[in-house]
Amino acid sequence: MLKISKAKKAAMDRLSTKEGFIEALAIDQRGALKKMIKAEGQEPTDELIIEFKKLVSEELTPYASSILLDPEFGIEAADARHAEAGLLLAYEKTGYDVTIPGRLPDLLEDWSVKGLKDKGADAIKFLLYYDVNEEPKLNHQKHAFVERLGSECFGEDIPFYLELLSYDKTIQDNNSNDYAKVKPRKVIDMMKEFSKPQYKVDVLKVEVPVNMDVVEGFGKEAVYTKETAAAYFKEQSESTQLPFIFLSAGVSANLFQETLEFAKEAGSTFSGVLCGRATWKNGVHHFVANGEDATRKWLQSEGRENIESLNKVVERTATSWHEKVEVSELVR
Repeated sequence: MLKISKAKKAAMDRLSTKEGFIEALAIDQRGALKKMIKAEGQEPTDELIIEFKKLVSEELTPYASSILLDPEFGIEAADARHAEAGLLLAYEKTGYDVTIPGRLPDLLEDWSVKGLKDKGADAIKFLLYYDVNEEPKLNHQKHAFVERLGSECFGEDIPFYLELLSYDKTIQDNNSNDYAKVKPRKVIDMMKEFSKPQYKVDVLKVEVPVNMDVVEGFGKEAVYTKETAAAYFKEQSESTQLPFIFLSAGVSANLFQETLEFAKEAGSTFSGVLCGRATWKNGVHHFVANGEDATRKWLQSEGRENIESLNKVVERTATSWHEKVEVSELVR
């Protein structure tokens, strides 16, 4: 079991339901949100991004256990969240330098774990791109980087949520069938790596181990049978002793909910979700085309329905992180 301090336990309680389910809303997108606004024909100014995040926070955090934001554009949204919603703050720079091999990680230069904690963060989130088949030298750099992050969070006695996104240096399209064939090993093996104690990770935020669009019965073509896909979900769950949660990866709200049901049936012991675009992405159109009032109406109706229906699925399918954690002051 994961051993954590009383302070970390209290922080994790603030981020989840009393039963230990993480029903978190993610809107720490920066580059992706700019692209979405631009696709609607509007220049994505800082002011627009800040305002949209604030609207999402105000309208949807009453129905979420917590919200994930970035400190670059999300501080006003953090302040606007519901009183009972916990706060995760992102520590990474958005994207990666495409001119340098390896998708190396980088931190926000103006922030530290202490600074994020002082802004009210209950946990720190960091996104790492990782290919288990990358050059060993590059992966060693990433290992050392995450060790430093874990130690910084440990020093501040604040939970460390590590988000892992897989890739393959030889395959450009993560939605391709070629990638679907290698994805399970990528996801499972990187979870094994970062579950090691030297990284001091408290919660893993991860992809599901297969592309559900190419699972038999879920899409037009099948790369995996249902039995094979279920076995990968089970193996993923058994690859870590840490609490882990699923990210939505931009799929539709319906497909994400169906995925959670499938994961449960397969024996996965995930403890919840950190769901972003599947909840709020359609609100961007209303925001650009029709302004604040129309956006609020959409968030109060379809946006709320997205998150409340997802919460019901989580409560039916997830395993409480309480079962994977033990409080011990010996870890301090």
